Amino acid sequence: MLDLRLTRAARPAVQLRRLLVAAASAGTGFLLLSCLGYALKRPEAAGSGALRLAWCVVPVAATVYLALAVARTDPGTRPRPGLSAIGLGPARLMAVSALVTALSTTLGSLVALSLFLHLRGDLTGLPFDGAAASFLAAGKSLPLAATLTLLAVVPVVATVAVALALRPRDPRPVVRPQRRYLPFVRQAGGPAAGGPATGGPATGGPATGGRTAEVEAAGEGVTSAGEGAPAARGAVIDPRFTPPSLADKADDDKGPGDTPSGLPWAVALLAAGLTAQAYAGRTPPTPAFTFTTVPTGAGLFLLGWLLTAVGLVLAAPGLTHLCGRLLQCARPGALRLLAGRGLMAEATRIGRPLGILCAVTAAGYAVTTLYDAPGRPFGPLSALGALVVAGCAFATLLTVAVETRQGRAETTDALLRLGAPATVLRGAAALRAFALLAFFTPLTLAIAALAAFPLTR
Repeated sequence: MLDLRLTRAARPAVQLRRLLVAAASAGTGFLLLSCLGYALKRPEAAGSGALRLAWCVVPVAATVYLALAVARTDPGTRPRPGLSAIGLGPARLMAVSALVTALSTTLGSLVALSLFLHLRGDLTGLPFDGAAASFLAAGKSLPLAATLTLLAVVPVVATVAVALALRPRDPRPVVRPQRRYLPFVRQAGGPAAGGPATGGPATGGPATGGRTAEVEAAGEGVTSAGEGAPAARGAVIDPRFTPPSLADKADDDKGPGDTPSGLPWAVALLAAGLTAQAYAGRTPPTPAFTFTTVPTGAGLFLLGWLLTAVGLVLAAPGLTHLCGRLLQCARPGALRLLAGRGLMAEATRIGRPLGILCAVTAAGYAVTTLYDAPGRPFGPLSALGALVVAGCAFATLLTVAVETRQGRAETTDALLRLGAPATVLRGAAALRAFALLAFFTPLTLAIAALAAFPLTR
C-alpha cells in the first residue's frame, strides 16, 4: 500500500514523464501490431514483413531508453534516510521503479491494442472509410499468441532494463589484493618484511609468513605516517588498503577535470562509418533502397549508418567536456567559469542523450533525402516511427537535464547561501545550453550532409 501511495502522490511533472513513457510505448506497440497486420495481409511477402519487424528495433530501443531515464529521475523512488527503517530499502525502491515502469508501458500497449482494433473495424466498424484496412489486415482474425507477444515486448524489456540499471550496488570500491610469491615479497619488503636484520624471527618457510610480515609492515607505515613521521623506506603497502585509481572509476563518478574516455575510438568509428557510406555510394544499389526493400548492395550503407551513429553517441561526452573547456578560455569571469565547470562535470550524463539526439537528427536528414522522390512517398507508419524515435530522443534529453538539475541542487543551494545572485545561476544554465547548441548544431548538420551525400548521387 505504501508503494502505491508513493506512486500516486507524485508531482504533476513526474506524472507527465510517465505519460510520455506510456505514449511512446503506445506508438511502438502500434508499429509492432502493424507488422503483424502486414504479415496477415500478405503472407507471401515474408521477407518484407520480417524487414518491417526488424526496423521496429529502433523505436523499441528508444522507448526503453526513455523509460530508463524517467525511472532514474523519479524522486519518489530515490533512497533517502529513514526509508530503510520502514522496509523501503534500495532493493524495495528498485522494485517500485520497475513496477511503475511496467504499469506505464503496459498502459501504452493497451492503448495501442485499442487503437489497432478500432482502425481495423473490430470495435465499431471501419473508420475513415476503411483507409487503414490495407495495412492492418481488416477482416482477418488476429492470432492471440502473436498479439500478446508483440504487446509484451516493450513492457518486459523496459522493466528488465530498469531493474538492472537501478539494482542496489555497494558504494565502496572493490579492490582485489594481488597475489605475490615469497621471493618477490622479500625483495620488495627487504628488511621490513621480517628477517634476521630486523631482529624478528626468520621466515624462510611458507608464503603466509611473508604475507603477514608485509601486512604488518604496511600497518606500521600507515601508523607512523598518521603520527607525522615518514614511513619506513622498505615498507610495502598492502594493495587492499590502496585507494582506487582514476582509471577504475566510472565515468559518472569522475570530476570536472577528468576527460570522458572513448573519444579516440568514437572518432575512429565515425570516420569508418562515413568512409563506408562514401565507398558504397560509388555504385548505387538497384532497386532503390527503402524501409521495406533492402537490395543486396545496401548492406554497406546500413553498416556505415550504424558506425556513424555509434561513433556520434560515443563522441558526444568528450565533445561536451570540450565545450566546457572552451567556455573557460581567455580569462573567464564567474559566469563562464561556473557554466564551463558545470559542463565538464556533467559531460557524461548529458553527452550520451545529446549524442543520441544528434544521431537521430542526422539519420532523419538522411531518410528525408532518401524519400525525397515522387515514387517513394513517406507513409503513415514511417512517419509514426520517426515521430516515436525523435520524440523519445528529445524527451530523454529533457529528462536527463532534469536529473542533472536535481543532482546539483545542493551545490545551487550552497551558492545561494553564499550570496550568489539567482540571475547568475540562470545565466550559467542558459550559457551552457547556448554553448551546446552552437557546438553540436553545425556538427550534426555536417555529419548529416556527409551521410546523405552518397544517396543524392
